[in-house]
Amino acid sequence: METESEPYVRLATLRQLHQVMADMNTARSLADTLQTVADGVVTGLGYELACVNLVRADGDLVVAALAGNSAAEALITGRTGSRASWDRRLSMGEAWGDLRFIPHTEGWVLDEDDVPQWYTDGPAPRFEDEWHPADRLFAPMYTPGVPGGSCGELIGVLSVDRPRNGRRPGAWGREALQMYAFQAAIAISNARLRGNMQRALVRLEREQQALRASEESFRQAFEYAPSGMAIAEMGGDEHGRILRTNDALCRLLGRPASSMRRYSFSDLVHPEDIGTLLRTSAEGGRAELRLCRRDGTYVWVSLRNSVVADATDGPRFLLTHVEDIEERKRRELQLAHRASHDSLTGLPNSAELRSRLSARLCARPAATEPGVVDTIDAAYGQVVAARKASGVYDANGHGFDYKPVPDAFDAYDHHVHAVAPEGERDDGTKGLAVLFCDLDGFKSINDRFGHNAGDAVLIEVARRLGSAVRDGDTVARLGGDEFVVLADGLGRADAQDLAVRLRNEIIQPIRVDGRVMRVGASFGIGWAHCGMTADAVLQSADERMYIEKRSRPKAHRRAG
Repeated sequence: METESEPYVRLATLRQLHQVMADMNTARSLADTLQTVADGVVTGLGYELACVNLVRADGDLVVAALAGNSAAEALITGRTGSRASWDRRLSMGEAWGDLRFIPHTEGWVLDEDDVPQWYTDGPAPRFEDEWHPADRLFAPMYTPGVPGGSCGELIGVLSVDRPRNGRRPGAWGREALQMYAFQAAIAISNARLRGNMQRALVRLEREQQALRASEESFRQAFEYAPSGMAIAEMGGDEHGRILRTNDALCRLLGRPASSMRRYSFSDLVHPEDIGTLLRTSAEGGRAELRLCRRDGTYVWVSLRNSVVADATDGPRFLLTHVEDIEERKRRELQLAHRASHDSLTGLPNSAELRSRLSARLCARPAATEPGVVDTIDAAYGQVVAARKASGVYDANGHGFDYKPVPDAFDAYDHHVHAVAPEGERDDGTKGLAVLFCDLDGFKSINDRFGHNAGDAVLIEVARRLGSAVRDGDTVARLGGDEFVVLADGLGRADAQDLAVRLRNEIIQPIRVDGRVMRVGASFGIGWAHCGMTADAVLQSADERMYIEKRSRPKAHRRAG
């Protein structure tokens, strides 16, 4: 409306707009901002009704705020109109810059669509620019675009109704509404941004609280765990260096936490177990080995590794769980010892004897046996001839590296073959001697003095045999009053001297419960060599023992 007081009205309106825009940008939340936008249209632009339709994530528009009519606010706030219906509205009527005016002569086609709307009936306009109750005026709000470019994305639509002066807005009123919609879009975008930032800060604070709680839980679980825990470097020059230990591990090893940080597990592991430690996988690896205590003794432990990261793509550390298994290992060793050793004398039993003897022998005959060399040479010649024919060897008998075929004899290349002296005279050959010992007169001790006395005699004989042989030799109880000695690296004369020395030890008086008892011993010497079985070796020595026993007068057997 053009009047003489229009400049004053415009100035007053600008002052009101300035205050409204300040209120929009200081609202505390998105909901407050939306309501401030609607209220500003009523208080600052001179319209009796204003509605803010906000674009949702699915594209439809919801009535987010309404000002000027409490009945209309209660009726349509929160209701939704489809994006297609709104696109239709924004493409109809007259374009007033960014505004869209749909006069009542065209708007009737929108009465039945799904967009929430409110208007009141009134008299028909009396002059051309008078506002009709069915007129519609929309101010789209876009996210701020590139300066000089097109508008950004639609974030909502301001819908206004019933100007207080009763007239359609003129050029200045249109400009004011368009500017207001632009500023409202900025305020809504900022409010959303602030809301997102606040939610992100709240989420971050919750995550930090959860992280602190998790770290505290880990610290308590680490520090107060009943079994040992350690954190070590992973990778780099100091891989495996211990960074942190708990009290349980320090107590287990008898070392203070400050000194533990000077070591890695490879510094503490038993030398025989270093290979086991190195073969243990870092991720999920498990090993049973011995760690050194401060006093120099070793304790059996079970190590279980897992990898933890300090942060996303950050340093990785090795978390090692150390469990004391000393008692279990002790029981296992006891069970293994009982399974392989005689319960009375503590000597290796028959099964352990055969195991040790079999481990020393291989299936290939020793080359010193009569006829074995010729047999091996002939067989090897046949293999070489076959390989020449197949192209594995060239004409000169040299093997081609690119076509290797396993040699039938290669399995024995790293085996030291057991050999036996030939004949009854000492020819200088050193072999594996098997001395089969049978006690003479032992049955009479059991008959006269009882089995307890007999057991005491067996225990003493086992002790004397064990103390008379060399380190590395095996003394085993085969059963009853039969013993076997395995002595490697002896010649024929050495084996006979050993048999005499052992017999002289056995025939010495044995005192049991105040009684003096004596037993004799008969020895048979057999020789183990590759190609024989353990049972064949023992049978050979047993037969020689019986030959030796029968060759001695019965009256002299006990005296030796």
